[in-house]
Amino acid sequence: TKDALFTILHDLRPQDHFNIIGFSNRIKVWKDHLVSVTPDNIRDAKIYIHHMSPSGGTDINGALQRGIRLLNNYVAHNDIEDRSVSLIIFLTDGKPTVGETHTPKILNNTKEAARGQVCIFTIGIGNDVDFKLLEKLSLENCGLTRRVLEENDAGSQLIGFYDEIRTPLLSDIRIDYPPGFVEQTTRTLFPNYFNGSEIIIAGKLVDKKIDQLHVEVTASNSKKFVVLKTDVPVEPREVGNDVTGSLRPKGEGKDPNHMERLWSYLTMKDLLSSWLQGRDEQEKEQLRRKAQALAVNSHFLTPFTSMRLKKPALQTEQLEKSTGMAAATGPETVMQSLRGTSERPGPALKKPHNPRIKVSKTSADGDPHFVVDFPLSKLTVCFNIDGQPGDILRLVSDHVHAGVTVNGELIGAPAPPNGHKKQRTYFRTITILVNKPKRSYLEITPNRVILDGGDRLVLPCNHSVVVGSRGLEVTVSANANVTVTIQDTIAFVILIHLYKKPAPYQRNHLGFYISNSKGLSSHCHGLLGQFLNQDAQLAEMPVQPSKNLISLSPSLPDLSETSEAVLKVKGHQVPVVWKQRKIYNGEEEIDCWFTRNAARLLDGEYRDYLATHPFDSETAFGLGLSGVH
Repeated sequence: TKDALFTILHDLRPQDHFNIIGFSNRIKVWKDHLVSVTPDNIRDAKIYIHHMSPSGGTDINGALQRGIRLLNNYVAHNDIEDRSVSLIIFLTDGKPTVGETHTPKILNNTKEAARGQVCIFTIGIGNDVDFKLLEKLSLENCGLTRRVLEENDAGSQLIGFYDEIRTPLLSDIRIDYPPGFVEQTTRTLFPNYFNGSEIIIAGKLVDKKIDQLHVEVTASNSKKFVVLKTDVPVEPREVGNDVTGSLRPKGEGKDPNHMERLWSYLTMKDLLSSWLQGRDEQEKEQLRRKAQALAVNSHFLTPFTSMRLKKPALQTEQLEKSTGMAAATGPETVMQSLRGTSERPGPALKKPHNPRIKVSKTSADGDPHFVVDFPLSKLTVCFNIDGQPGDILRLVSDHVHAGVTVNGELIGAPAPPNGHKKQRTYFRTITILVNKPKRSYLEITPNRVILDGGDRLVLPCNHSVVVGSRGLEVTVSANANVTVTIQDTIAFVILIHLYKKPAPYQRNHLGFYISNSKGLSSHCHGLLGQFLNQDAQLAEMPVQPSKNLISLSPSLPDLSETSEAVLKVKGHQVPVVWKQRKIYNGEEEIDCWFTRNAARLLDGEYRDYLATHPFDSETAFGLGLSGVH
């Protein structure tokens, strides 16, 4: 639970206000009011969370009532921004055992206190939680629910969660169509629309021959009332729109009735939500039967259906053909797919191939050592940055134009004996936020890769695999590297450094290499990104070294480590010295011009390259994204 709280704290924005409430057999509030997001407050909050300890019991009702009162008091006594929203992120790993424990009473108390003004997002951790209660709390209070598996790291499973809910754009959204034009539509009323979320409605056209459909959208934006009217072109269908037709895919894994399955999926979600919120048993039974029939016909595994395997098969294709659906009252876990029964749900898993990785010089690896290649000038420049453990460095910032952000979090280690440094720092985590064409989050550590974009995958780094999803391809070469390819125009290679018996000053860590930067824009920034579209020149060549030195590179004259020059890049004049540096786990040795003072080479100051959280896409150079996430 603490890891989950730390993850959410990392995602808070400077304009947010927050508080922390602990609840066991009694309610403990960190502050008596909401506080602003500042480095000091975040630090103090982490310390408070670190010292929190359970004392038995779970007072869910009392915690929610206290949280709602805190929010209402803040709204009543402060000038609130137009697009702000009051929300509670409610994390628990238990069932109500203290105070009010009757589920209907907890739901009624919460709904009456919130009055539609507070959205409640619930997170259930582990197997002992009352997940049905959490689902109902969220459904009745304009929120959503997420389940965190006990055996997995809670923090990693909640990466990007706050990003999804922190920026409300519209409320009370209603979508209307002309009478008699559509039927069997799914949900058309929505309490909120958050930046980065989506609203999907499916239905059936009454007249299949119309070429356009009129749509009216009404919503509220704080004190404003928004009305959008438009005519949407209707593309001709190659297959019929009959919902009762066959839903099995045909051909090579393609589903000719994909829209019908989408309609079934959304209708199923609406039925499940209504069933969960229902209070009348007769009404709930009707909803259950309707959902059950739709699930069996559509081949969805739901709480009302079960999957039946006729017999074990030797081949995967035989196994898929032997599956069937049956009506049931369980199980609890919901697994659904919009694809056909013979197609894998989620991102496409492919057989790993022998990766032929193009080694790039432009990189950040080791302690960390930075290397920048200027191919037009046939020059390579290198520099070091000594950060602090826990710092998150902006490596590539091109969120607005290319939709890509890369950050790296540092981990500390003692310096080797007799070294000139007091400590070493390495990259413990590389995080990549991709915003085009669809938003995806990627977190890479020496042990695993977490891909969160539509579907969530956790890939161990000790197995080779290729995963493709939403214009993103991730290739894991077991215990060696991870290659991330975006739209075939951007590629990053993350090198995995593992130690079987690490010395005290060694840590498992990562190296970051830019393999393909064609898709990055001229506005790209970051510690590495700012150099990708730049040229560099040597203002003066070094004096020819003594005759006993030999040439080490055809592109450079004979040089020694005492050879000095002045580098001109981006309007800066930086003293440099020639040296050799090993990259890519020591497999390649390069010649580079090393600057001892990286500050003279970079735009701004070191603090300008510090991200507030792993997926922070804003920059200090006016190139980030401040209103869209």
